[in-house]
Amino acid sequence: MFLEQGVTPQNHFYKYIIGSLIIIVAAFVGQVPMMVAVFFKAATDHKTVPVTNEGLMHFFDPNTTLFLIMLSFVFALAGIFLVIKNIHKQTILSVTTFRPKMDWSRVLFSFVLWAVIGITTTWIEWFISPDHFEINFKPIPFLILAIIGLVLIPIQTSTEEYVFRGYLMQGFANLSRNKWFPLLMTSLIFGLMHLFNPEVTKMGYGIMIYYIGTGLFLGVITLMDDGMELALGFHAANNLVGALLVTSDWTAFQTYSILKDVSEPTFGFDVILPVILIYPILLLIFERKYRWNNWKEKLTGDIN
Repeated sequence: MFLEQGVTPQNHFYKYIIGSLIIIVAAFVGQVPMMVAVFFKAATDHKTVPVTNEGLMHFFDPNTTLFLIMLSFVFALAGIFLVIKNIHKQTILSVTTFRPKMDWSRVLFSFVLWAVIGITTTWIEWFISPDHFEINFKPIPFLILAIIGLVLIPIQTSTEEYVFRGYLMQGFANLSRNKWFPLLMTSLIFGLMHLFNPEVTKMGYGIMIYYIGTGLFLGVITLMDDGMELALGFHAANNLVGALLVTSDWTAFQTYSILKDVSEPTFGFDVILPVILIYPILLLIFERKYRWNNWKEKLTGDIN
């Protein structure tokens, strides 16, 4: 099965600590182009170098900022692949899926399903509360955004999935020799990774229910399906549709999206609705389509 592919006698947990540090270093190297661009623009435009994350996010044109931020994930993904092949002596496929090859139909189905849901719910929200939105569409900047997004956002989301649902999930399986511990640990770490997002500052720590719950959902579909394909498609659709459809002044990324949310952000039932209602419905859809069974064993069983 998927987790067992990473559980081998030579795959000691300390290797995952070393590998994680290498991946972090690769991500930092990927941030060098942004730092160079910041200092160059500050020098040529006689501006002060931003010292806060908010200042950095508004220092460049939104498309330039998005491009430079996404570059770090290219380096991080390369670091993940190097670590998997050279430290753990595994194939990339073994950290992706239990199937003999990548099932792109699963990636596509999950992507389209969540993209349709995301577009539909945004349209409904716009219809119910039109005063919460402004038309933000500018053809040329949007086209550039679409090109950057289609190329780099799937790399960003795939990097996060390979780290959490692939690499670390198999790593914690080596440590615990069961399935529930990797599922809970990767979900918790995935959620905490978003702790310093501006959304948390605006809405409070209650929004962590959404982030941790999303990590848990992605972990569950990975374990039940014995592969990351569904998680890869879902995550790519979530971030790409979000970047193209709606932006605001208080989210992690500002983009030349079609709409701009101008409402005052608050933590309410709508924030956790995906976790308590939509994700369970998606699990039922996936269960029916891919004939999942034996939930208890796949999510909490021991690894021999």
